[in-house]
Amino acid sequence: MDIVFIHDLQIETVIGIYDWERKIRQTISLDIEMAADISKAAGSDNIDDALSYKSVAKRLIEFVETSEYELVEALAEKICGIVREEFSVPWIKLTLHKPGAVRGSKSVGVIIERGDKPA
Repeated sequence: MDIVFIHDLQIETVIGIYDWERKIRQTISLDIEMAADISKAAGSDNIDDALSYKSVAKRLIEFVETSEYELVEALAEKICGIVREEFSVPWIKLTLHKPGAVRGSKSVGVIIERGDKPA
């Protein structure tokens, strides 16, 4: 299995359950691993044969910037759905970081995997 990844994609959004969080934008960070067969792209050296991490990042930035979820769990689930459905990704592992959410911690968040991980 080949993996295309994006690490530390930082996006500003409205996220949180507290009243004060609903009034501000906070930065979240995404680490994404996506199963992809890169053999065709490796052979052709053509972006049309690749899973474009730029296209994935652009789509997620567009979505997350306009979202207003309360829970990181709900946002993470939707992100995985977008990547799997719109980019035909059979398996995704997403780590969603919410920096500064807990005093004394660099970051908190969730790690989820969706789909069937190819061998």
